[in-house]
Amino acid sequence: GTGARILVIERGGAVPQEDGNWDPVTVWKDLKYRTTERWRDASGDEFTPYTHYNVGGNTKFWGSVLYRLRREDFGIVQHIDGESPAWPIDYDTLAPFYERAERMYHVHGQHDADPTEPPRGPYPYPPVPHSAGMANIERALRQQGLHPSPLPLGVIDPGAPNGCRLCNTCNSFPCRIHAKSDAEVCGILPALAHANITLWDHTRALRLVTDGAGRRVEAVEVERHGERTAVHAPLFVVSCGAANSAALLLRSSSDRHPTGLANSSGLVGRRYMAHLATMLQGFNPFRRNDTVFQKTLAINDFYLAGPRSSHPLGQIQSQGRTHGIMAKVVGDTIIPGIPLWAYDAWVSRGVDWLAMTEDLPRDDNRVTIDGDGRIRLIYTPNNLEAHRRLVKATTSILHRLGFWKVMTHSHQNKNTTHQCGTLVFGTDPERSVLDTFCRTHDVDNLFVVDASFFPSSGAVNPGLTIVAQALRTADHIIETHLH
Repeated sequence: GTGARILVIERGGAVPQEDGNWDPVTVWKDLKYRTTERWRDASGDEFTPYTHYNVGGNTKFWGSVLYRLRREDFGIVQHIDGESPAWPIDYDTLAPFYERAERMYHVHGQHDADPTEPPRGPYPYPPVPHSAGMANIERALRQQGLHPSPLPLGVIDPGAPNGCRLCNTCNSFPCRIHAKSDAEVCGILPALAHANITLWDHTRALRLVTDGAGRRVEAVEVERHGERTAVHAPLFVVSCGAANSAALLLRSSSDRHPTGLANSSGLVGRRYMAHLATMLQGFNPFRRNDTVFQKTLAINDFYLAGPRSSHPLGQIQSQGRTHGIMAKVVGDTIIPGIPLWAYDAWVSRGVDWLAMTEDLPRDDNRVTIDGDGRIRLIYTPNNLEAHRRLVKATTSILHRLGFWKVMTHSHQNKNTTHQCGTLVFGTDPERSVLDTFCRTHDVDNLFVVDASFFPSSGAVNPGLTIVAQALRTADHIIETHLH
């Protein structure tokens, strides 16, 4: 309600609401909604990032698991392979914004079930109930001495006539009925109801242009419907995702900013993190899995310390159902030619899980720009021993649950799903790119609000922390720039 005129620029268009939203072939085999852009890895080989350019960005395809970082994540944490640095703000600073973010994104959860969560008030909505199969697994996990808890999920009115249907195409699929909490449904569409907010879709930001002194951004050069134009404004907020936000600043170099905009620290693009993530599927040939909505259960017993270890290992969560075609797309890269019916038979007897471990910020894990303007992602996962132990612990848990075989799959060094850390925030301009409100130290009227600001990645999904910090930054902009 500031009355400020706001232009939102989005590189893609709205994801159409169509039957293909819920079709595994359309989403996973035809890759209809994914970018066709190619990035390069450290050795120069091309790959297609798991990235979507559309209104709402990658949130249209997320699994809407909306965790708060744990209180410990904001301090220095000792890991097996090194140290995770402290944040310049603490948990209590972000707590009221976490609360607002949970209301805004319809988060369903249970506030007293997770042993690692700090004391807090109730979630705005009750947890999504477990299916019969997942309830059985939860009971069996408790018998193993574990403390399973409901996953905090952003879904809108589950079970209501026009609400979330708790289907088996949520994770990595767009919601055809707009009942998943994503940035379009919870952010953009409500904002566009205000006359002072305009959305330009199919518009790509090319570079930011500063004034002669280099202290303020005067304009952003964009390509819109095939034409280049410049948009002038008194204030700029960049939210392109960790890789693309860093790339935009690097592409915006000038006489005053020869190594990239706001890069006096030399840290723009550095410290890229994306979590170590392994998908696991427990398989039992005699146990058919009739669960439709499977993604309701978390195990955080190893988040702060692992078995026989004082170091954190990470987080385990149940995943949305794997469809046969999804397994085949991955399987064909390993052993081509196995027929689809075999995969269908396999996944119908499997239960899907994700083991996720924090990777540590390293200056040489970084995003750079090649001479042709393309993104190069130089990333070697670290903290590998912790992840190996977490996968081993998860595998043991699944075997004890009665699964004969446990299959694993990991993205390795091309993981772009939980990207963060490329424009770290902090109080020292020589050791950070952004201040604690996500304004660049070097440029007065430029903010970056996405997971770029993370000094460490924690081991939970980053989405809610991005929303909470965005709300905090918005309040700050209103108080300092729009009064």
